[in-house]
Amino acid sequence: MKKLDNLLARKLMQINAIKLQPDSPFSWATGWNSPIYTDLRMTLSYPEVRNLIKVEMSRLIMENFGEAEVIASIATGAIAHGALVADSLALPMVYVRSTPKDHGLENLIEGDIKPGQRVVLIEDQLSTGNNCLKCLNTVRDAGGIVLGAVVIFDYQFSSAAKALHRAKLPIITLTNFETMLEVAMDGDNISQADADTLQQWHTDPESWAPLGFDAVD
Repeated sequence: MKKLDNLLARKLMQINAIKLQPDSPFSWATGWNSPIYTDLRMTLSYPEVRNLIKVEMSRLIMENFGEAEVIASIATGAIAHGALVADSLALPMVYVRSTPKDHGLENLIEGDIKPGQRVVLIEDQLSTGNNCLKCLNTVRDAGGIVLGAVVIFDYQFSSAAKALHRAKLPIITLTNFETMLEVAMDGDNISQADADTLQQWHTDPESWAPLGFDAVD
């Protein structure tokens, strides 16, 4: 059996949960132009991939954060995956918003975290790291003890890694940008020129823009 990161990267590309368009970049919510776009909610429509993610996330939590008492999904992309993992581990589950609701109780946390409970965060993709940091602080403010986070896909931006290290948040990932690029090249999904473009973007995603092309949503 292939290594998990390689296997999952291959499956994510097969179901178009990861899309590569070096010649027609996407526009991220951050305002960045990007030759890659990930929509990991797509995995919910593919039971084999969905189950692989659930099983491996559950395994990693048991192996690395065996004292976990609560699973906290980062809204909105990781809510479903967190629910699957929490059910697999027979643990309580909450999800954490980046901003409060604008009505009702104006909750940041949907569900119940008791002070002193040990919490593992679930995130679908790690890019800037801002969502993880917001969730971390929200759970800590509620009295939860965050053991770490498990992420499906990591873009491996050095700025995010440094920020999360400073916040003392251990991160475990199922697959990542480097592995995805290797898989794409091995499968002839992209040319060497496209791979070079992706690497250039990855080095400086905030200011990268291809010459002669406009970003698309």
